[in-house]
Amino acid sequence: MDNKEVKKLYRSRTNKMVCGVCGGFGDYLNIDATVVRVIWALLAFGSFGLCLLAYFIAAIIMPDED
Repeated sequence: MDNKEVKKLYRSRTNKMVCGVCGGFGDYLNIDATVVRVIWALLAFGSFGLCLLAYFIAAIIMPDED
């Protein structure tokens, strides 16, 4: 049996600005959360706000950090 730790996607409690979604994605992808925030903001402007809707849906669906 492997003792590999499974990565989980969660909302960050420590690295958050609004709901912690971008901080959780940053932790999951092992990149700085600021990069995730910039990408998310660019997508939000390019998608006429659909990414904002996706952000708040993710904030509802994603569990909090343990």
